This record gives sequence, C-alpha cells and structure tokens, in this order.
Amino acid sequence: MEGTIKRCRCWFNGNSLFLHPLIISFLIIFMCMANIGNVDAAFSNLTTIPFNQGYSPLFGDGNLVRSPDGKGVRLLLDRFTGSGFISSNLYNHGFFSANIKLPSDYTAGICVAFYTSNADVFEKSHDELDIEFLGNTEGKPWRFQTNVYGNGSTNRGRPRRKERYRLWFDPTRDFHRYSILWTPQITIFYVDDVPIREVVRREEMGGDYPSKPMSLYTTIWDASNWATSGGKYKVNYKYAPFVAEFKDLVLDGCPADPIQQVPAAEACAEKYALLATQDYSVITPQRRAAVRRFRQRYMYYSYCYDSLRYPVPPPECVTIAAERARFKDTGRLKFGGSHKRQSKRRTRNRNRVLPDSDVTPY
Repeated sequence: MEGTIKRCRCWFNGNSLFLHPLIISFLIIFMCMANIGNVDAAFSNLTTIPFNQGYSPLFGDGNLVRSPDGKGVRLLLDRFTGSGFISSNLYNHGFFSANIKLPSDYTAGICVAFYTSNADVFEKSHDELDIEFLGNTEGKPWRFQTNVYGNGSTNRGRPRRKERYRLWFDPTRDFHRYSILWTPQITIFYVDDVPIREVVRREEMGGDYPSKPMSLYTTIWDASNWATSGGKYKVNYKYAPFVAEFKDLVLDGCPADPIQQVPAAEACAEKYALLATQDYSVITPQRRAAVRRFRQRYMYYSYCYDSLRYPVPPPECVTIAAERARFKDTGRLKFGGSHKRQSKRRTRNRNRVLPDSDVTPY
C-alpha cells in the first residue's frame, strides 16, 4: 500500500502545475484506493456448483425459485412464510460462499441468514457460524452480524461471540460475495475479498470452538421481535414479497457423517491440506491491515469489549488498546464515533452512488 501511495504522489508531483492542492489530495486518495481495491484475486477462481448438485429446499418450497440456468436461487418472504435451503451434506470444516443480493426499500424486521449449523443433530450441544443480515426502515442501511457458537456454548452460559457491523456499499444494488472459511485451527469471515473477522482456535477455548460436522443453511425469515432496533420496527407486509437472491454457490469441504467412527483429522486429512493451500486461507500483511481498517470504520459492537457481560475477555479475543478506547463498556461504539458520523454522511448522500473503491476498507 505504501508503495502504491508513493507512486501516486510521484505522478501528481510531475503533473500538478495547474491543479489546486485540495483537488490533488482528493485525486491521490481516489486513484490509490481504486488501485488497492483490485489487488486481491483470492476469490476470482472459485469453483461453483449448481443448486441441485449441493442443496435442497429447507422450508417454504413455494417461495424458493430456482434460476433458469440452475446456478442460483431466489428466496422470498411473504405474509405466509419465509423460505430457505440447506446443503445436502454435513461437512467437517470447509469453505462456504455465495454471491448475495438483499431486498431493497423497507426491510425492517427481516433477517437473511447465511450460516453453518448442526442444531438438528446436536440439539443441546450444537455448533454454529453465522452471517446474519438485519433489515432496516426505508432509507436506512442494512446491518449485519457474525456469531460463533461451539458445543452449545450459549446454553452453558459461555460467551455469545457476536459482532455487529455496517457495510461500505449498498447490498441491495448488486451482488456481493460473503464467505465463511472454517478449519480446525481458524475461522475467517469475508465480505467480497475483505476479511472482516478472524477467530483463532486456542486451547483455552476447549469445546467453545466449533468442531462437529455442520450443514450450510440459507434463510429469509420474519425476525420482527429483535432484528431492527431491538424489535421496535416490525416487518411490514405491504412491501412483500421480500426477495433475497443467491448465485455462484461454493461448497468446498469434507462431507461427513455426524456419528462417524473415523476421526475427522484422519478422514479429512487430504481436504484439510488442500484448504490450507488456498489463497483465502492465508491472512497476508495486506489482509491484516484490511481487517483492522474494516473494524475501525464499520464495527459497532464486539463482545470482546463488552466488559459488563465479560469482565475478563474470552480467550480468543485479541484486544487492541486504540480500538477498545472507541467502545463503551457495553461493547457498543461510543456516541460520536465513526459509526455515527458515517451514518449521517450516508443519510445525506444516499441518493449519490459511490463506487466501491471510494469506500473499500483497503
């Protein structure tokens, strides 16, 4: 990144005789961000599969509409039912990904979820990795959260490993890729090619790190009792049907029997080795910087800073002093932080479409 900025500055030093200094500064930032936003090709060569090859309807069959080419699906929510689909297999770790486009306009009370779970098999000791999109009132942006549950951790009084964020783009205008990498050692959540959260398995976590086979789920449903402003705003079905679209589906894991006798490390050794060689499995220095920038600009709640619930941070938390200073002891961003400022700016500019390169965490 530093080299790119230097190159941009050098170009303008030789071509700025008649430009105002403020214009020069803006153009430097714009060119550099546009350049940096295209450097990561980790997700350019993913192997996708048709819907029928790896998934089946979960509920609301009439509200699940397959695309003509069989590579995508639309999930609808109306006043009668939501809808969802599930992977045909459970997996011992893997990489799960999809291009998703969310419903637009008034979406308060709606939850669109892309997640792995084994709650149907291990009811009281289930594992789960969530990306949950939370709708909003008209004119206000979608927000989303990630959750990590291990061995029924919340049922045992263990931490609810939740974080909440904003996005740097409008997820209703176009498709964006959301991904979960889950290995025996690490879990990484991605938005497009930006890693937004990393959970490293530590010995102190014990069974709180997800370790049992899980299925991939995708759903849209009425979460009026909690999704928007703690349940203040409900789903308004005069705007129905609400449509979430999914395409370019990726299921790259080791299929497993949840009650298998062969240890996963033995049965899936080849798949684990292959996953480890993939570009998205490595947090490079550039991606590490992207994680920090994303969290500084777009994270507005983290359980790691929720000292009222967890006076001692859970073992997987890596707290950063400068980051901690931005949060209250409830784990929420302090009043007047970047979340508030950028929300106001987004409201003023919601009719102005910005290219992703203007606001990318890189």
